[in-house]
Amino acid sequence: MNLLLDAGALDVFFTPIQMKKNRPAVKLSVLIRPIERAKFARLILQETSTIGVRYQKWQRTVMTRSFEKVTTEYGQVRVKVATYDDLVKRTPEYEDCLKLAQKQHVTLTAVYQAAIQQFQ
Repeated sequence: MNLLLDAGALDVFFTPIQMKKNRPAVKLSVLIRPIERAKFARLILQETSTIGVRYQKWQRTVMTRSFEKVTTEYGQVRVKVATYDDLVKRTPEYEDCLKLAQKQHVTLTAVYQAAIQQFQ
């Protein structure tokens, strides 16, 4: 997963599936830019046991992302701000909240909620 993300994949996920003859397997899904198809096919063929790669073309709508910082009683947290037309979503960054929770000896939820309170 990290190898694919480091190579520029937009997203990577695994799904447990049943193959023919009821054999259990794991489906690897990799979202990429169409221009990078050959690069990722080669990487998947090289790094996994598969002998073939299937392709599907999907359309997607993506919210524009930016970051802002909020200051909580535990410290500063980056907040991802996603917008699409008049829709706005704000989400505290998990890694920032986790580091502060460990540093301040409080729960992750406490830091997360404190960050949310700063933009509500």
